[in-house]
Amino acid sequence: MLATGAVHHSLVRNGLRNHAGLVVESGDPREVHHLATLVGYGAGAVNPYLAYQTIEDVVAGPDGADEGEAIDAYVHALEDGLLKTMAKMGISTVESYRGAQIFEAVGLESDFVAEYFEGTEIRTEGIGLDVIEEDLLTRHAAAFGADPKLERQGEYENRSAGIHHGWNPQTVGTLQQSVRAGDYEKYKEFAELVNDQSKQLKALRGLLEFDSDREPVDIDEVEPVEDIVTRFSTAAMSLGSLSPEAHENNSIAMNRIGGKSNSGEGGEPPERFGTEKECNVKQVASGRFGVTSHYLSSA
Repeated sequence: MLATGAVHHSLVRNGLRNHAGLVVESGDPREVHHLATLVGYGAGAVNPYLAYQTIEDVVAGPDGADEGEAIDAYVHALEDGLLKTMAKMGISTVESYRGAQIFEAVGLESDFVAEYFEGTEIRTEGIGLDVIEEDLLTRHAAAFGADPKLERQGEYENRSAGIHHGWNPQTVGTLQQSVRAGDYEKYKEFAELVNDQSKQLKALRGLLEFDSDREPVDIDEVEPVEDIVTRFSTAAMSLGSLSPEAHENNSIAMNRIGGKSNSGEGGEPPERFGTEKECNVKQVASGRFGVTSHYLSSA
């Protein structure tokens, strides 16, 4: 992507962009995100050859799937994912998406972004070309080292020595113990583990800190928690996009703290009316199905 952005912007600055197409042939791209960013920074086509070779190896053998069908399914998944990414921004054609740069950089030096991804928004400073170079050299050494077996980094599933995941044996185990035993102290332990993610730079807030010279407000002057939570509300997620259990639990939680839960445009089962499972915000969209007098009168 670094090379794509650099070439794309160099061509633009020299008035040559319309005279050349960019085709990325690389072993790095393999996911929808990779495809979306490459096209977003000017690539007209992407050939993820290593992904294709990996699929060929996986399906090789008498019991494997058809190689052509497997690759077609992979390509379809990439294209479908790219279409969804475009649709989220209201873009319906690749011509409108290519080079549009509808991204924001996180954790990169602003000078670095200005040179290679000109025009990209950057609010949180971070690493530059030197760190990226070091990472690339490390990966290259691993790929062409004496041992052909690569170390599993835990990118998709938790590994003790790999990439840190928010949901890991410690957080999941602590949450399960707190729920099964009804142990609030155990839950606070879980909450501390989750909130600590920011200190490990696993969340954007880990790159931020408060910059204020004001004295703290006395706690007695602060609105109590019981009043604050009454202004909480859940998103309008319809029954079906959420499971029945999750949809009900949203309503129960909001009703118990005095907040607001929204039924979403799917409404809710009538048997929930008049109980703590009832949503206290009823959504009525122009094309919403099932709007009845009973539904409206329960609002």
